[in-house]
Amino acid sequence: MASSSKVCVGQITGAHGVRGLVKVKPFTAAPEDLTAYGPVSDEAGARRLVLQLLSWAKDQWIVRVEGVADRDAADALRGLRLYVDRAALPETEEDEFYHADLIGLAAVLADGTLFGTVRAVFDFGAGEMLEIARVEGSAVMLPFTRAAVPVVDIAGRRVVIDPPAGLLEPAEHPEEGGDEG
Repeated sequence: MASSSKVCVGQITGAHGVRGLVKVKPFTAAPEDLTAYGPVSDEAGARRLVLQLLSWAKDQWIVRVEGVADRDAADALRGLRLYVDRAALPETEEDEFYHADLIGLAAVLADGTLFGTVRAVFDFGAGEMLEIARVEGSAVMLPFTRAAVPVVDIAGRRVVIDPPAGLLEPAEHPEEGGDEG
């Protein structure tokens, strides 16, 4: 599968007030693009939602969802990830990728050794990070920079990684009961 037919553009994080409004965390490059591609749906496409952006507060939109009129109905949507059809999105530029395109790619070292699989893409505020499920050992977070990920080959379903020094070595723990001086 070269890419998913749906792309996640946001997630409902909870109810806002008592009149059916919800808070939505957008995953679009421009937060206001959350509604730019038409109605959204759940991942399966079984439920279609029409959103109206009302206000921006604390990195989230306050949104009216058509047909949701009270807090209980709004709260029932908590955690719902919002998707649009991939065909509704603009084509990406060179060196620009949708997160959905990266998830599931093989992560290989420069010599071709399989390191793991891209499990998720995060942005905690200091730049994007790839979470890579290693073939052996626990998952690692890798900066999604040209230095750490010099090659992204969507067609070949892989990224070539050059992990920063120390990422692959186990963490050192101070000896217990060492010299006290």
